[in-house]
Amino acid sequence: MPATLVSIRERARVLLDGICHVCPACDGRRCPTGVPGMGGTGTGASFRNNVTALAAWQVNMRVLHDRKDQDLGLRLFGQKLAFPILGAAVAGARVNFQGRLGEEELARAFVLGAAEAGSLSLTGDGPLPELMDAGLKAIKAAGGRGIPVIKPREDGEIVSLIRRAEDAGAVAVGIDVDAAGLVNMTRAGQLVEPKTVEQIAGIAAATSLPLILKGIMTVADAEAAVAGGAAAIVVSNHGGRALDHTPGTAAVLPEIAAAVGDKITVLADGGVRSGVDVLKMLALGARAVLVGRPLAIAAIGGGAAGVRLQLEALADDLAVAMRLTGCGDLGDIGPGILARTKLNMQNSKI
Repeated sequence: MPATLVSIRERARVLLDGICHVCPACDGRRCPTGVPGMGGTGTGASFRNNVTALAAWQVNMRVLHDRKDQDLGLRLFGQKLAFPILGAAVAGARVNFQGRLGEEELARAFVLGAAEAGSLSLTGDGPLPELMDAGLKAIKAAGGRGIPVIKPREDGEIVSLIRRAEDAGAVAVGIDVDAAGLVNMTRAGQLVEPKTVEQIAGIAAATSLPLILKGIMTVADAEAAVAGGAAAIVVSNHGGRALDHTPGTAAVLPEIAAAVGDKITVLADGGVRSGVDVLKMLALGARAVLVGRPLAIAAIGGGAAGVRLQLEALADDLAVAMRLTGCGDLGDIGPGILARTKLNMQNSKI
């Protein structure tokens, strides 16, 4: 019998016993572990804020229109994608998942599953060389359809890793600048640091690949990314795993997108669990979204096939949400499909 998302999630629940409950609502309220693990750092407030910030927006249903066929396709980093949903960089299987899945197995599931679904996945980095190695190997196996994300290491080391990404045929390369304070790197004796505009400019100039900066949560940092020559930013608080008590990404995305959206590609992650959540992020100003925890569960329970099924389910859900809000293609999605709630009316500028 072919695997289903239900059977995949049930297998993941067994494999992740003590690490993740695989809750029906993945909102950070019942996480048995924080970091390392699947939860958020500290109190877990940043993880929960991602979910509540998205829930604070509602969508306006429209069913009297002629937008009967939904086109989810787009071009991103020179690639034609079937839908605006990408795999986030999830790595550290030995630590976060207690070795219940191998690092290469995890990376291949994300990258090959996303490629099979017609999309892309990011891959991760960390104190163990096997993390970057596994991601680059998976990207090469997928014909380059993947994006390695490098920790904010010393500039020369970043450029050296970018050369390896180029050799693997990657379509773009990223730096998760929100990892500048991760203790697992410093405890391993590996420097991570905040970057200046001049440093970003030097790194961007060292490669022909589009440079993505992940972990942008303010207009000031977004404008700095533009000034440094980055091709894209990811509005992200590292899944709530870097700094406690940050806002949810959906709360800060509108202001950031309004400030720099016509100068740089704006992506976003954080709390996306459904096609409606994807629709909200797009309406708030993102060009595409990244999904982490749901794909990690799918990868652990079903490998690359599980990741493909999960991405396709999100895309199907997005298509329905677009039809029921009068959107025929991604260009139709804008702030007008959103309804403000009392919770966010005072702070929203859209």
